[in-house]
Amino acid sequence: MDWIQYLSKVRLGREAEIPPTFDGRNQFQKDFDRIVFSGAFRRLQNKTQVIPLPETDFVHTRLTHSIESSCVGRSVGHLAGMRIMQNRLGEYDGLSPYDFEAVVAAACLAHDIGNPPFGHSGEAAISEFFRAEANSYLLEGLTDAQAEDLRNFEGNAAGFRILTHSYPKLSDRPGGIGLTYATLAIYSKYPKCSLPNLSASAKSSEKKYGILQADKSYFKNIAEYTGLMPKAGVPDAYIRHPLAFLVEAADDITYKIIDFEDGYKLKLVPFDVIKNMLQEIADVKAAGHPSRIGLIKNPDEQIGYLRANAINSLINQVVDVFINNLGGIVRGGFDKNLLSQTASAGVLEEIQTRSVNDIYRSRPVLEIEAAGFEVIYGLLDAYLKAALLRNSLYLDRIRLLLPSYLIEDKNDTPEQRYNTILNIVLYISGMTDNIAIDTYRKIKGISLPRL
Repeated sequence: MDWIQYLSKVRLGREAEIPPTFDGRNQFQKDFDRIVFSGAFRRLQNKTQVIPLPETDFVHTRLTHSIESSCVGRSVGHLAGMRIMQNRLGEYDGLSPYDFEAVVAAACLAHDIGNPPFGHSGEAAISEFFRAEANSYLLEGLTDAQAEDLRNFEGNAAGFRILTHSYPKLSDRPGGIGLTYATLAIYSKYPKCSLPNLSASAKSSEKKYGILQADKSYFKNIAEYTGLMPKAGVPDAYIRHPLAFLVEAADDITYKIIDFEDGYKLKLVPFDVIKNMLQEIADVKAAGHPSRIGLIKNPDEQIGYLRANAINSLINQVVDVFINNLGGIVRGGFDKNLLSQTASAGVLEEIQTRSVNDIYRSRPVLEIEAAGFEVIYGLLDAYLKAALLRNSLYLDRIRLLLPSYLIEDKNDTPEQRYNTILNIVLYISGMTDNIAIDTYRKIKGISLPRL
C-alpha cells in the first residue's frame, strides 16, 4: 500500500504546475473549498434529497445531506488515517491523519454533485427518455457504450464530468475545477464504464458505473497517478481506491439515519419505532458511556440525541471493518459495502425497508416524482430537437435559449452528436427542482416570463 501515491496531490489539468508552499491548508482542504464555491454545489440547495420541493425547513436537501456526509466522512477518514499510520513513523513522510480526513471529506462533499432534479426519479426519467422507441433516432451512429451512457444515466458519472470537464468554448484550461487526483479517485465509487453492465454483481463497486465514454482518458490518468490497478477481465474498469469505501459508508450512514429522522419529523415514522432502532445501533459502540436519554424530556430532542449517538457508533463500526479488511480491499478481494459487515447491519436493513415503504413511497413523494418525469421528458425533448433538428421556427427559438457552448458547431459526426447530447443532458441535470419546473412551464406556454 503506497499511501503517498494513493494520496497524490497533483491536480487534474495542472500537472506541470509546482504546488504552492503550505499556507495553512493542505491540498485536500483546498479541494473542499473549491467544491464549496462551485456553482454545481450551490445548486444542491434546491435539489431533492427525500421530499421533493419540501415546504418545511427541517427536511434535508441534497446540499444539507452533502454537508452532513462530509462531516461523517471527515470523522471516518481521520480515525482510519490514525490507525493506518500507527507505528509507521517515517514510512509516509509528509502525510498525517489530517490528510486522510480532508480528502475523504472533500470527496463526500462532492458525492451528489451530479444528481439531477427530483432525486433518483430524475435519473430514471432521463434513462427512460433515451430508451423510448420514439427517441431512438438520437442514438443512431453512437457506439453501444455511448448509447448506454444515455439509456442508463448515472449521477455518479455525471458528477465526475462536472468536476473534471472544461467546455472548449469557455476555457482553454482543461481539468474543470482542478481537483487533486486523489480526491477524484476517492470520489469515484464506481470506477468503470457503463458497459459491461455489472449491476447484478455482488461487488459494491460494480453495481453502478462512474465513467462516461467522454471521460475515459481522464480517469486513466487518475488511475496512473494514484496507483489504481485495472480490474482483471473487465475493460475500462479499475479496483476501487481504498478510501472510496469510506466515502460510500459516510453517504450510507447519513442518508439511512437522517432520512429516517426526516420521516419521523414528517410523522411518517412512529416515535417508538425510530427510538428503539436508533437505541439499538447506539448501544453497539456505547463504549461504557451511560445513556443520558432519561434526562431529555422532549421527544424530538430524544430522537436527536439518539441519532447523534447512532451515527457515532456506526462511524466506529465502519472504521473497524475497514481496517480489518484493508489488505483485501487493496487487492480487490474485498468489495463489499462496509456497513453490511457491521454489527448493526440487521437493524439498518430494517430502517431501509421502513424508509422505502413509509417515506420514499409516500403519496406526496410519488406525486411530485411523477410530475418530475413529465418536466424532464419535456425539457429533453424540446432542447435536443432544437439542437439537432432545427426544422421549425419554434425549435429555432428554443435553440436560442440554450447556451451556445453546449452545442457543437457541427453535429455531422456521431462523436459530435454524442457530445452535444451529453452537454444538454448535463445542462438539464444541473438544474434545481424549481428551475426545471419554471423552465418547463415557460417553454410549454403554461406560464409567461415577466419582462
